[in-house]
Amino acid sequence: MKIGLSDVEGRVLHGLIEDASGDIVIRIDRRGFIIHATANIAQLGFDFSEALLLPHITDLAECDHAATLGDHVSAVLQGAQPSGWVEFPVAAAAAQDPAGVPHGQRWYAFSLRPMIDNDGSIDGALCLLRSVQRLRLLEGELYNRAVTDPLTGLANRQAFCAGLRRHLAGGGGQMVAVFAVDGTRALLLRYGQRTADEILWGFAKFLETMALPGHELAQLDGERFGVLLPVMSLRAAREWAEDAVQTFAALAVPASARAPQLTASAGLARVECTVDWTLREAELGLVLARAGGGGRVAVAGYRRVA
Repeated sequence: MKIGLSDVEGRVLHGLIEDASGDIVIRIDRRGFIIHATANIAQLGFDFSEALLLPHITDLAECDHAATLGDHVSAVLQGAQPSGWVEFPVAAAAAQDPAGVPHGQRWYAFSLRPMIDNDGSIDGALCLLRSVQRLRLLEGELYNRAVTDPLTGLANRQAFCAGLRRHLAGGGGQMVAVFAVDGTRALLLRYGQRTADEILWGFAKFLETMALPGHELAQLDGERFGVLLPVMSLRAAREWAEDAVQTFAALAVPASARAPQLTASAGLARVECTVDWTLREAELGLVLARAGGGGRVAVAGYRRVA
């Protein structure tokens, strides 16, 4: 929808467009309704040229973010000092191309400056809408790198501990398992780092296939893997871990007498007290399982090897 602008508004708008290449410039009235928008607003999927009713600025945002955007706009239109940029995902109707194919959530940053009338009153505002999708994607990628093990693609210890803290905050009681391929250090010394990495990567993928819905996997360090079993009793967790250990041993049968026989062991513990306590108990169970010859599952609290 395009309504004529005064000469002053036109010069301000022209300057904004020159200074903000690629930004969408919007003019709103004192109630927040859009009375003018640059043609590139069409990239959001909006076309106000044929609109009979003035759309409101909050119509651009997804429902969950419309109220926040509306509060920000209302405050500025009532004389509050503009508080920088507000970020929000555009409405679902805007997140698709002209053929109706959805793009997924797209984030934009919004800033506005009030327009002052001759008598000093606020007569609407000029707004800038700037895409921050690339920045959001970059932030997401950086976050994923921060919580993901680069070798296996599993969550790392930091992310796993954060998950344990969330469960502890809810009362705890879940089961956690710590797995490791037996003799990892000996394999490293005999075959080298590349072969050891391949074995760890393969074991990580094996655990992913064995994991049930709701299980949370992570690589805790160079040789140990953590699995959070949130809906299992001690007995069910033990049976699942034993099945995983036995299945791995069966799949890792060497093709020749010269190749090593790979086995894995696991320690189980209940999520309780603190993160450090929980992991220490599970890792103590792993030590007991390995002390019994490997290829086993142990629960540290019971001091008994399966």
